[in-house]
Amino acid sequence: MQRTTLAFLIGAVGFVAYIVMVATIGDFFVRQHWALQLVYYVAAGVVWVFPARRLLLWGAARRRD
Repeated sequence: MQRTTLAFLIGAVGFVAYIVMVATIGDFFVRQHWALQLVYYVAAGVVWVFPARRLLLWGAARRRD
C-alpha cells in the first residue's frame, strides 16, 4: 500500500475519531461559562493541526532506497 493511501486512511479515521471525542467532551462545556466554552473550542479547533501536519509530511515524503 502506498504511503499516500495509508496516510489518507489514517487521517480520515483519525479525524472522525477526533470529532467524536471533541463533541463528546464538548457536551460537558455546554452548561459552562461562555469564556470556558470559547477556550475549549478554540483549543479543540487548533490541536488537530499538529498531528495532521506530521501525517501529511510523512505521507508526502519519498522513500529512501
